[in-house]
Amino acid sequence: MKYESLVHAIGHTPLVAVNFGTPPRIYAKLEYLNPAGSIKDRSAAYMIAEAERTGKLRPGGTIIEASSGNQGIATAMIGAIKGYNVIITVSEKVSQEKQDTLAAYGARVVACKPTEKLDDPVGYYATAVRIHKETPNSFMIAQYFNPDNPRAHYYGLGPEVWNQTDGQLTHFFGAVGSCGTVSGAGKYLKERSSDVVVVGVDAENSYLHTKGNPKPYKLEGLGVDFDSPHLEKAPIDTFIGVSDEHAIAMLKTLARKHGFLVGGSSGAVAYAAYEYSKNLSSDDMIVMIFGDSGRAYLTKHYF
Repeated sequence: MKYESLVHAIGHTPLVAVNFGTPPRIYAKLEYLNPAGSIKDRSAAYMIAEAERTGKLRPGGTIIEASSGNQGIATAMIGAIKGYNVIITVSEKVSQEKQDTLAAYGARVVACKPTEKLDDPVGYYATAVRIHKETPNSFMIAQYFNPDNPRAHYYGLGPEVWNQTDGQLTHFFGAVGSCGTVSGAGKYLKERSSDVVVVGVDAENSYLHTKGNPKPYKLEGLGVDFDSPHLEKAPIDTFIGVSDEHAIAMLKTLARKHGFLVGGSSGAVAYAAYEYSKNLSSDDMIVMIFGDSGRAYLTKHYF
């Protein structure tokens, strides 16, 4: 394939079989092969394009976003291509590799104290809101509330998965954080076949999974830590909470036995799919999302 812009190369990622030794056919959608290294390339590109189309983002402007890293990295890449200034706020728990990658793309990185609530004034989200208010000609992507986040996956990821499986998939597993991926792709897949089971994989200690009593957890890129509007509209049939320990153990298995070097959210998704698949049959087909690469977490010593 030949593209006139790196932005046009986003998507079209491969679907690869993973043999866990359980009855169903299991495939991983390798989203870490997107240009900036994660599934967030899709949502960043779509949300920025829609902001340009509607006039919310104008030439010479500044894009601001609160991110666990990957949304920010995708935004920084696209900002570099299109000539925007980019400011990304992150939690201090975000890997050093991600922060260095943001800086490499030319983004200004603002690291904030980890907080339990999204509206905590010292947290990364409230800090992004404050910077946005203080910065003329700026646009805040606000992935957690922007309806173009799930739309990106409804129009992109969902159709890809459906077409690559010839409509044969029976189960779709994705990490839930901003909930854009599972909400958008899940909606598309459900429209094509109401029999498709959509599974949201959450951090065991998240706000959602603990019913409002969150505890600290190591994993990045998943974990519903507030009442997400995307989650309310997501056609999720069941949630599975995964612990740090199980996700990290699965990361090692994926790398050393199967050759997939992936990040923590992918480890959680793979663990959930593996356990769930034990009760399925050979007639079933699972598609699980591998959202980013393990290269972004090497200094975390997960491997």
